[in-house]
Amino acid sequence: MATFLLKTATNLLHKHHNHLAFFSSGSSPRSSVPISQKMRSRSLPVVSMAATPVNACTGKMGKAVINAAEAAGLHVVPVSFGCEEESGQNFEICGKEFLVHGPSDRESVLASVLDKYPNLIVVDYTTNCSQCLGIDDIIFDRMECNAELYSKVGVPFVMGTTGGDRDLLYKTVQDSKNYAVISPQMGKQVVAFLAAMEIMAEQFPGAFSGYSLQVLESHQASKADASGTAKAVISCFNKLGVSFDMDEIQLIRDPQQQLEMVGVPEEHLAGHAFHMYHLTSPDQTVSFEFQHNVCGRSIYAEGTVDAVIFLAKKIEAKDPKRVYNMIDVLREGNMR
Repeated sequence: MATFLLKTATNLLHKHHNHLAFFSSGSSPRSSVPISQKMRSRSLPVVSMAATPVNACTGKMGKAVINAAEAAGLHVVPVSFGCEEESGQNFEICGKEFLVHGPSDRESVLASVLDKYPNLIVVDYTTNCSQCLGIDDIIFDRMECNAELYSKVGVPFVMGTTGGDRDLLYKTVQDSKNYAVISPQMGKQVVAFLAAMEIMAEQFPGAFSGYSLQVLESHQASKADASGTAKAVISCFNKLGVSFDMDEIQLIRDPQQQLEMVGVPEEHLAGHAFHMYHLTSPDQTVSFEFQHNVCGRSIYAEGTVDAVIFLAKKIEAKDPKRVYNMIDVLREGNMR
């Protein structure tokens, strides 16, 4: 899953453009790779137990983010990080030529870019999944590593990815007094649904006691792990009295099943998020069903842009709070 930036009126930032860089995980375990770079030949090993480079998800997401950012009037900085083998290469993406820097240069390059574009905000969709690297026994702390880098250099960032040590991420930002939006889900409407679920769970605990739950979620084959959104919804159902373990989630990753069983349009097999939660009463006479289906990546791109605009305003206002999530963005109420 990926998300990206939105455009805002230039007067919002007092005549300054908000410069954005897009970062994601690279094939190097300690490298941070701009999502924009991954659109063409990003060598991100994904999902298969064999380390097979897969472009489809990250490439299309990168384009969605860049398109959304430019449509919103934000300036995309054509700088990217990759593995050493890609260092010095150029890629043309959405009409822009991106220069790739190796992992050994990322701190100095990032500092240089920040010096040139003082309103820089980084967008990071790093994944910590070991399967994404084609490595079974090692999970690299790339999210935490990247957050530490951004905080050390002093670059605000929007991080939209599941996994990682959230407490450590928050502490890293707060200790450095950096600014960040960190959220596992960037789709605004999906976040609103999650917020409604959390309110229901808090105000009506045990309301579904005794009910059984079935959860089915379908994503593109490159997503190996269970959806963070599904886990969050399940946590709400647990508070509502439903007994359900995360390992009971039915993960659909086979394209044929996605077409025939789930009903995913063929053109969106490489980028979708279909979730179904089915509740049944103990006597089987009552059922409830919650469902949200997303085709493509525009919902995440638009939400990311809103997050960037939101963060830019907080920075400009010197807000004492430093770490935000998408609920904070929604509550602000200034989305396009």
